[in-house]
Amino acid sequence: MRLRTTTAVAAGAALLLLTGCGAADMTQQASPFANARGAKTVTLSVQSWVGAQSNVAVAQYLLEHKLGYRVDTVQVDEIPAWDALSQGRVDAIMEDWGHPDQEKQYVDDKKTIARGGDLGVTGHIGWYVPTYFAEQHPDVTDWKNLNTYASQFRTAESGGKGQLMDGSPSYITNDKALVENLKLDYQVVFAGSEAAQITQIKQFAKEQKPFLTYWYAPQWLFKKVPLTEVKLPPYKEGCDADPEKVACAYPHTPLQKFLNADFARSGGKAASLLKKFRWTTEDQNEVSLMIADQKLTPQQAAKKWVDSHESTWKAWLS
Repeated sequence: MRLRTTTAVAAGAALLLLTGCGAADMTQQASPFANARGAKTVTLSVQSWVGAQSNVAVAQYLLEHKLGYRVDTVQVDEIPAWDALSQGRVDAIMEDWGHPDQEKQYVDDKKTIARGGDLGVTGHIGWYVPTYFAEQHPDVTDWKNLNTYASQFRTAESGGKGQLMDGSPSYITNDKALVENLKLDYQVVFAGSEAAQITQIKQFAKEQKPFLTYWYAPQWLFKKVPLTEVKLPPYKEGCDADPEKVACAYPHTPLQKFLNADFARSGGKAASLLKKFRWTTEDQNEVSLMIADQKLTPQQAAKKWVDSHESTWKAWLS
């Protein structure tokens, strides 16, 4: 099991120009240096969730406006992104949730990818209920009591069982195995994407309905819809080794950056900036909130953050 990873896609579809979703459309952030002859170019991989887009937006803004690079962004599913990074089709991944198989293959064995250091943000996946429901029913936060509330979480899509809402069906999660192995009377139902899941969560919250959802931090939505985590059996190293037998919580994962090895060696000030890029969960959520909720373009959100956080990013340029 890998955290919030996506399944491999056909080779022909491995690299897709980023279209994003909703207000997080990175194609609105065209490089001002795109037509400059001889411009130094950096290509960044960007994942579909808004937190990852926030990392790239700020990195792109600084590379372009402070260092004079042209920056291209492409959306690649997480596992194919490692192949693209190894081959030099992209120069950096700014937010990785843990891929030890790919790390061993490309970083340790082939040495075509180099570690880029901590992003500064710790990621965590879990099951959540709305805080208004948890306050009314405190015992719902223990997984052992979930079956008691299954009827209240039932929807038209969950087939008579309680609904556990997931996001994109392309995300690899432990949720179906957890439901089965913990003997829970629930059905995993996919919203379709992060954006669709957010829309559903906000609608449930507006109507003050109970719901159980797969969700993750960092995520700006916590500021709009307070959520309380359901405690699953404690995570222990290796408890998720067999995807079919997993019966434990998701781990907390310090998110990492990775660079193409040649770029890491010869990428000059661009590679140096990306290695030094390190911010907090609060920083990322601040930019994500501007993009996804306030409807700023990623470029506008990045500029706003850069203008008010010089003490943070200036060290990345040294």
